[in-house]
Amino acid sequence: MDNGTGLAELRESIAEVDRALLELLRRRMELAAQVGQIKAERGTPVVVRDVEEKVLARARQHADACGVTPKVMEAVFQAVMAGSVERQHRVGTALRASRGGRVLLLGGAGGMGMWFATFLALVGHRVDAVDPSWAGIAAAPGRFAELAEVGDLDAYDFILVSVPLATTPLVVAEVVEHRPRGVVVEIASIKSHLLPVLDAADRLGVRVACLHPMFGPGKSPYEPLTFVLACRRAAEEETAALAPLLLHPYSSLVPIPFLHHDRLMGWLLGLAHLTGMLFGVALTHAGLDAAELQRCASTTFERQAATAISVVSEDPDLYLDIQRLNPHRQEVYRAVHEALADLVTAVERSDREAFAASLGAARRFLTETG
Repeated sequence: MDNGTGLAELRESIAEVDRALLELLRRRMELAAQVGQIKAERGTPVVVRDVEEKVLARARQHADACGVTPKVMEAVFQAVMAGSVERQHRVGTALRASRGGRVLLLGGAGGMGMWFATFLALVGHRVDAVDPSWAGIAAAPGRFAELAEVGDLDAYDFILVSVPLATTPLVVAEVVEHRPRGVVVEIASIKSHLLPVLDAADRLGVRVACLHPMFGPGKSPYEPLTFVLACRRAAEEETAALAPLLLHPYSSLVPIPFLHHDRLMGWLLGLAHLTGMLFGVALTHAGLDAAELQRCASTTFERQAATAISVVSEDPDLYLDIQRLNPHRQEVYRAVHEALADLVTAVERSDREAFAASLGAARRFLTETG
């Protein structure tokens, strides 16, 4: 058999199998849609972890028979399940829309603004948006360049403020002055600098919820979504007030005390960002060739570099504000200095016991949080 002819025949056979696989995937998605319809009618969660794990376990068991690693089979079926989850969610949109409200989104042209516009529409809300970048362009229904163009703010059940961190107090104050009947929701990553405007809102009888999505605008709305709610009143009261806004099967709303929020974010955001920035900035002082580092990179280096790139590629103004506006940042910086000093001392003294103790303590802590 001619090698060229044999290769062409094999490729055609693969194409036939691909067509069969695509038909099976279409059928699987149809079944997922039927499941999604039932779940939407019953109001049950789309994602069921026990069921997903059973699917992945079956996939791993068949890895050897397919001549690939369990990791590859797991990745294939994770992608298939992601498609099924998306399909299930989409079929419930009409039902959710019947329960949706009206939301005004301030900062609609920003990254998180656009994310929330998509997310809220999926939930079933009718969304109008305001953004100064729309000034001078053709008018469109539900799109405004400034708050003054909106008219009756009482028409909205929620007014969501998604603007730069440093300007959030000013925008919230502007909204509060109108005394809207709906709940004002701000999503700032740091909350302490909002206290004066929050106190003013209380005096005027305006409800303001302090929400914090623990993800960026690249997050798929078809994945689990964690929102932290910084509560100034009873957690049950504030959670109930936001429940209609976040009617989404993947939403996890975690209430915490308002005054605890920024200390927690000092570690969850401040430290995580700081270590990524330090890794990247330190390398610029190394005097080494970046291409050579990449060619010789270890697995650990590649992982660290990927994290660092994601951090240093973000908006530097936002990341500076997350550091500088957090009143607990010195606590984090002090811990970083102390941890580095302990490790450096152990290395310089060849103190294996102290070095192992530091790593062991870190491992135990990280394992507990995992």
